[in-house]
Amino acid sequence: MKRIISVIAISSILLTLTACGSKNIDAAASETKNTVTSENIESSDKKAKIVTTIFPEYDWVNAILGDKKDDAEVYMLLDNGVDLHSYQPTAMDIANIADCDLFIYVGGESDEWVEDALKESLNENMIVINLLDTLGSSIKEEELVEGMEAEEEDSEEAEGEEEGPEYDEHVWLSLKNAKAICESIEGALETIDPENASYYRANTDDYSKKLDNLDSKYADAVSSAAMKTVLFGDRFPFRYMTDDYGLDYYAAFVGCSAETEASFETIAFLAGKVDELGLSSVLTIEGADHKIAETIVQNTATKDQQILTLDSMQSTTAKDVENGASYLSIMENNLEVLKEALSSNR
Repeated sequence: MKRIISVIAISSILLTLTACGSKNIDAAASETKNTVTSENIESSDKKAKIVTTIFPEYDWVNAILGDKKDDAEVYMLLDNGVDLHSYQPTAMDIANIADCDLFIYVGGESDEWVEDALKESLNENMIVINLLDTLGSSIKEEELVEGMEAEEEDSEEAEGEEEGPEYDEHVWLSLKNAKAICESIEGALETIDPENASYYRANTDDYSKKLDNLDSKYADAVSSAAMKTVLFGDRFPFRYMTDDYGLDYYAAFVGCSAETEASFETIAFLAGKVDELGLSSVLTIEGADHKIAETIVQNTATKDQQILTLDSMQSTTAKDVENGASYLSIMENNLEVLKEALSSNR
C-alpha cells in the first residue's frame, strides 16, 4: 500500500500536461472517474492485470483473451465519455498503470502524460504497447486539406518555436491497422501467459479473418459507389479509413482539433463543395452537437442533404460494451453509413 500511495502522490504533476490539439483543457476532464477501486488493485496479484486507454484496445484484448477473460483484469481508462484529446489521468489511473502486467496506449500528443506515469512503474516486467510505435512507418501526419479550418497557434508557436510533426492518432479506424495491433497484443499475452499461447494464437487468427472480411466489404462498397468523396461538417478522425480505400475528403477541422466554431469562409467553402459535387449528405462524428453540419446544409442550394454520423469510438464506454458494443459491430455500422453517404449524387 505504501507503494500505491507514493504513485498517487505524483498524479498532481500530470494534471498540467496538455492533450492533442488542445489549447484549453476542460478542467472537468481531470476529475474523470473510473470503476476501479483500491481493492481491485490489491487483488490484481492473482490475475494478469491489463490497462488500456481507449475502447478499441480494450475490445481487442478481450477478443484475444476469449474464454480466458476471467483469468485477467482488464481496465479501460477512458470510460466516462471523455475523448482521447481531453483526457487527464486520475490518481487511481496512475496507480493502476504502476503495477499492471500490460499497458496499451495510443502514443500521440494526447498521451504525453504517459511518460511520467511509466516512471512510477512497480512492475519491472511490465509490457508496454504504443500503437504509433507498433505501426511504425504506416502512421500519418495530420493533414490540412483545402478549405479546412487551421487551428490558432499558441503564443510559443507564434514566437517561432519549432515543433516536430503532429501525427494523426486515430489509427484504430483502419481495419488494416487493427490487424497489426492485434498481432502485437497477442504476442504480449503469450509472454505474460505462455501456457495459453496456442489459445491466444487461435483467437487472434480467427479475429484477423473477421477484420479481413470486413476490410473486403469496405473495399467492395467503395469500389461500387457512385461517389468517391465524403464531406465532414466536423472534426475528421477518419483519414486512415479514407486512405485505405482511396476516398477523397473535405472537413471543417483536422481530427485532433480543439476548435468548435467554424468560420464563415469554411462554412461557405464546404457548402459550395456539397453543391459542386452534388453530395446528398454531410457527415459528422458521434456527439450531440451537429451545428456545423446543419449550418453547411442550410447554406447549400437545395438545403436538403442528410446529416449522417460515423462513430470514431472516441467516447465509447463500458456501459456501451454492456449494451453490446464491440469494435467490429461499430465498424460494421460505420460501413452502412458510408455506403449511404457514397450511394448517390444529385
